[in-house]
Amino acid sequence: MAATKALELDEACAGAVDLARAAAERRADVMTVGEHLECVAEDKRVATHYFACTHPGYHGWRWAVTVVRAARAKIVTVNEVCLVPGEDALVAPVWVPWAERVEPGDVTAGVLMPTPDNDPRLEPGFTGGDEARDADPAEWSQLRALVGELGLGRERVLSVYGRDEAADRWVDGDGGPHNAMTKQSPAACQQCAYFVRLEGSLGREFGVCANQFSPADGSVVSVDHGCGAHSDVVEPNRGVDLPRPVWDTISVDEALFD
Repeated sequence: MAATKALELDEACAGAVDLARAAAERRADVMTVGEHLECVAEDKRVATHYFACTHPGYHGWRWAVTVVRAARAKIVTVNEVCLVPGEDALVAPVWVPWAERVEPGDVTAGVLMPTPDNDPRLEPGFTGGDEARDADPAEWSQLRALVGELGLGRERVLSVYGRDEAADRWVDGDGGPHNAMTKQSPAACQQCAYFVRLEGSLGREFGVCANQFSPADGSVVSVDHGCGAHSDVVEPNRGVDLPRPVWDTISVDEALFD
């Protein structure tokens, strides 16, 4: 592969420092245009002059003035003037769409998170999903009424992808087997009396902890998770049963009446 030929800096464009400075000063206060930093070739007979920005609110920013010279012309003209950040400039974080900024746990009281279109984690339920909203097919309305009586009225259910994604997330989370809590536990959740299995296919691998003293209480845990509050852990030294107290109702302690 041939090496890319370096752009040659046009001599006339490189010498148009005063022209570029005047253009930058017209766009901003004279005091914000500082020393000339460098000139970079952008294309054939096209170059950009960089000037320091002295404004205290734009530390590290630079004025960029692009100049150009037409073919066989001697006059250099200004093409563009803008303020650009340098390597050490203070810039705002890259804007991220709202849908990509939401993280697990961000949905709190009063916050609504709409279901994305074509969410791969979901699929139509027994009511026909989105097709059930159409009034045209009468069979959908009949099916909707029937499954509603059977208690199967969810329009969307978890897809296979949605279940697999949840299972991977739970296994990798605090309720999975890959953590210090499980490594130091006396036994797995599968043998614990406080382990309540989930229904459906996810129940083969997951359940909910019902031990109020466990850090996983009320959370999903895998069958091979574990903690120190396992139901099979018993106290080796049980308390001694003391006899009932004996009350002397015959003798009288005369010291009490002195």
